[in-house]
Amino acid sequence: MRTLVLNAGYEPLAVVSYKRALILVMNQKATIVQSDRGHPVFASSGSWDRPSVILLTRYVRLPRGRIVPVSRRGVLRRDNHRCCYCGKSAATIDHILPRSRGGRDTWDNLAACCLTCNNSKSDHTPAEMGWSLRFLPRMPQGATWVVRGVEHPLEQWDEYLATAAA
Repeated sequence: MRTLVLNAGYEPLAVVSYKRALILVMNQKATIVQSDRGHPVFASSGSWDRPSVILLTRYVRLPRGRIVPVSRRGVLRRDNHRCCYCGKSAATIDHILPRSRGGRDTWDNLAACCLTCNNSKSDHTPAEMGWSLRFLPRMPQGATWVVRGVEHPLEQWDEYLATAAA
């Protein structure tokens, strides 16, 4: 079970294990905002509610305009694991302007791609192949991209992640 960590301004900071969250609560560095009452944590000294969302007692500022680092995993997540050329399930990434022609590893030049399209395209550009992109690749925006571990958010986190994205 994972726990969403919020700063004192209710901005999401990270996702941690429920064990780490419980330690923060027990050391009075955080308070429980929401818990999973159906799955308490048992120990020899008692039982506790399993935290789902915790709030740090000290304010931790999130820098605005944080640049999201480029990664293969991030590109696939941004593109919802769909090929940018044919729309099928994608497991690889493609350089739109091939690296052999000076293409860089940037959010604007990388897109999710299925193995068939990636092999067919080789070191050509989409224009040379007569292909078009289904979307324009760009750097992802929003707090959910800055928060580590929010790839698969829990339903209880929706209200906190929605306010962060606004």
